[in-house]
Amino acid sequence: MRQIVLDTETTGLDPSDGHRIIEIGCLELDNRRPTGRKLHEFLQPDREIDAGAIAVHGITNEFLADKPRFADVVDDFVDFIRGAELIIHNAPFDVGFINNELRLLGDVAPASEVAEVSTVLDSLVMARRMHPGARNSLDALCKRYEVDGSGRTLHGALLDAELLADVYLAMTGGQVALTLDSGGDGDAAAGPVKARRSGKPLPVIEPTPEEQAAHEALLQTLDEAAGGTCRWRANA
Repeated sequence: MRQIVLDTETTGLDPSDGHRIIEIGCLELDNRRPTGRKLHEFLQPDREIDAGAIAVHGITNEFLADKPRFADVVDDFVDFIRGAELIIHNAPFDVGFINNELRLLGDVAPASEVAEVSTVLDSLVMARRMHPGARNSLDALCKRYEVDGSGRTLHGALLDAELLADVYLAMTGGQVALTLDSGGDGDAAAGPVKARRSGKPLPVIEPTPEEQAAHEALLQTLDEAAGGTCRWRANA
């Protein structure tokens, strides 16, 4: 399954107030493994950036003065996300801004909205189902799943997409590949680690009601993503 983890930075909070995208960061997963393919663009928005937004991401009007416009990169962007499932934290925000940019291009846009070329999975909705009542910002999820976000002093579209990819993989299945570290390059092809048997029976620890509820919430999210019954339920 091909997935694109995506994030944007913008001039402000609402495209209906004329705010625009100023940074797009995307990275590709194929069957839950990063492929190394990324798309990252800073964009000239043709308007001033709100001071509050600059405080969040640190991107200035002067820095964007010589950057391309969305129209210059839209074909590459749509080609990159076409046919993939987009993983976005608080998806309505980013999708709303992308759809606005596509609408502003009119008939020359390669698509009129994101839904024409991709499906969307909102990782914030997933997190709220798995951790009701808890903080589910990207920072909070990084702490909960022990993803190193220490370098995130400011928001950045590509950095946040990379952190979200790690969080998403941890939320939906834990470690992606358990491999034997023999001092090489860490290639997953090295093979799985085999547990050494001690001869003693392993203790069985029953899940708490809270853990059972969180597990069921995750399965429901996976059912929705699969468009039916997820593999875990099918093989249970």
